[in-house]
Amino acid sequence: MFKTKVSFFILVAFIAATIFVIPSCKSDKKMAPTENAYKIVFLHHSTGHVIWKGKPTGLKSLTSIFSNYEFVPEWFADYNKTNGKEYFITEQNFPKAKPYGWNNYPFDYYNIWVKNAGNQPYLEESTLEMLTKDYDMIIFKHCFPVGNIVESADSANPESPEKTIQNYKSQYLALKEKMHEFPETKFLLWTAAALVEAQTNAGEAARTREFVDWVINEWDEEGDNIFLWDFYSLQTEGGRYLKPEYAVGENDSHPNGAFANKAAPLFCQRIVDVIETNGQKTGLSGESK
Repeated sequence: MFKTKVSFFILVAFIAATIFVIPSCKSDKKMAPTENAYKIVFLHHSTGHVIWKGKPTGLKSLTSIFSNYEFVPEWFADYNKTNGKEYFITEQNFPKAKPYGWNNYPFDYYNIWVKNAGNQPYLEESTLEMLTKDYDMIIFKHCFPVGNIVESADSANPESPEKTIQNYKSQYLALKEKMHEFPETKFLLWTAAALVEAQTNAGEAARTREFVDWVINEWDEEGDNIFLWDFYSLQTEGGRYLKPEYAVGENDSHPNGAFANKAAPLFCQRIVDVIETNGQKTGLSGESK
């Protein structure tokens, strides 16, 4: 009984200490960047948020009760401390639900960054002219409904939000030309997020794979300022669907915590390698070569 009481009081003391320690640590990681910091912004929605947060394990699963644990900024804080770097990474929903709408597909980046380019926001969303003034690297992605690609005639219209391979390609080509206008900024694009089998069909899955292959093998260019992180391959591991063990549920294409813990370190490694070597030391998924 005595040992039980002692153990209980030790646990309470540890938790109490944690409450006071964590805010200061968290504050350090949320500090504003210095003038010399390399500034990175990650534009995402819910799937990206899963990877950003990760899933705490071990001791961190206990301390995270009292803090807003986020894997990616934690990783960068540790990397900066170990390597004497000043990489400052932040994140934001893009576009916001209002007034633009909760859509971040190829059309939407084309619409905001190409069609409505300039020094003023479009429906309260920042253009590349604005973002590139504040950040050295811009990371962006699409939500998994990007894979609900319909079959269509062989024609392309970048002005159309219809999800077809032809439209996607025309929007990506315009986006690449636009990003090339900012050679001092690095861009890191996630390949398309995959869907679980129950949320798509064989035709859509095949077209998504075709689009991803086109992005990697044809759209991407060596020697420019645009780089890829192959999220799709991590999710599918050679298949065409989000693997069931990586999904929140059989009808939910959001990645789960286990997958986030696998993918998040690779994401961070890819970011750093793009900054430091233009991606020469990692593969497209972030693994070391």
